Amino acid sequence: MENRQEDNKLGTMPVGKLLLSMALPMMMSFFIQALYNIVDSIFVARISENALTAVSLAFPMQSVMNAIAVGTGVGMSALIPRAIGRKDRDAADDVANTGIFLNLLYVVVFVILGIVLVRPFYQMQTDIAEIVEGGITYLRIVWILGFGVFFGVYFEKMLTSTGFATLAMASQASGAVFNIIFDPLLIFGLGPFPRMGIAGAATATVMGQILASFVAFFLNVRRNSWIRLSVGRVFRPSGRAAKEIYRIGIPSMVTIGLNSVTSFLVNQVLLGYSTTATAVYGIWLKLQNFCFMPAFGMNNGMVPILSYNYGTRAIGRVRATIRYALTSIMSLMLVLTVVLEMIPGVLLVLFDASENMMQIGMVALRILILSLVFGGANIIIGSAMQALNHASYTLLMNIFRNFVMPAGGVFLLSLLFGKLDIVWAAIPIGEVLTFLLGVFLYRKMTGHLKKMDRE
Repeated sequence: MENRQEDNKLGTMPVGKLLLSMALPMMMSFFIQALYNIVDSIFVARISENALTAVSLAFPMQSVMNAIAVGTGVGMSALIPRAIGRKDRDAADDVANTGIFLNLLYVVVFVILGIVLVRPFYQMQTDIAEIVEGGITYLRIVWILGFGVFFGVYFEKMLTSTGFATLAMASQASGAVFNIIFDPLLIFGLGPFPRMGIAGAATATVMGQILASFVAFFLNVRRNSWIRLSVGRVFRPSGRAAKEIYRIGIPSMVTIGLNSVTSFLVNQVLLGYSTTATAVYGIWLKLQNFCFMPAFGMNNGMVPILSYNYGTRAIGRVRATIRYALTSIMSLMLVLTVVLEMIPGVLLVLFDASENMMQIGMVALRILILSLVFGGANIIIGSAMQALNHASYTLLMNIFRNFVMPAGGVFLLSLLFGKLDIVWAAIPIGEVLTFLLGVFLYRKMTGHLKKMDRE
């Protein structure tokens, strides 16, 4: 009966109420998730500015893991509701178990990368010993013990895609709360805990991720009757299911993966000005990630609804879902823009900003915050096209947004003007131009939806 009720909910509940019920728990979860990323940097900044720079330089490489994990999860979370809408239980199980096998492969790859790649990565960027050694310590722990990232994201999205958004929120929140509590304990050696410094920040992070992955797995096994997980099926992966997961999930992988490449390239330009500029950019990435959490949460609620109703050809509900999601996120991003433009100094003080960092950061944040409204809209538009079988449109949009405009814009503005204050403008300019591209591609997609509606 529970399955039948969830099935009817995706296809019959009023769209606005449904989207809110699916998205709000994930928004709360992602807010907590982003909060501990910020808290992590706040505590690391109190070690030293070089320690903050080391963690900032690690962020692109952490994003590579996240890109793969999220992309695989997005592919799975779009395919399972679609299979459920077609009443094809075996196809849903194939997707779920094949995804677990893929994540096991990722874990092996990143253990190897953590051993061989981390030191060359830091040594090619700077010769400041504190940054190099601190960064190596941090990134090795995050990569080698990173299986919590892959399985935490995957099992959380499995819950969301089958209508258990509140349980998904609980799993993510468990890891985030653990991290927030243990960050200062392990970094500064409070109470009975050893003083681990930057290694403590990394350890608290991976322990929180591992906890979240176990909680999400347990909740799927105990509560999610849509999916049948089995060791036998995991180690007999379906090639067809893997192909479909990647067909849908690759745009998300490219999106976040390009963010990693872009962050690395932008850092190289900023290092030409100062390591402080790189630290400021690292702060912005954490703040931006925090601000975009409502959009990511909305995506997690929106994608299963779109996939299910696309599978049942309820195109009117598809269009209504996109409209509600886009309007809500753009309105919220506008409010955040107004609020944050009034307090850039407060934000920098949280990161123990030096006088030099304050001088650079005040200008940078005021410019960068202007990107939020169009950035939020771009996230919704791209995810909607991806969920509705137009992944190639999403891929094009993501390449433009996450690589061409920011990396190319920062390099070009630096080359033309040679002034750091002007370089920051590449980010909001890129979001506006990407929005225009997204609107064009979205209008092409709606032509296909209208044709389906008439049929």
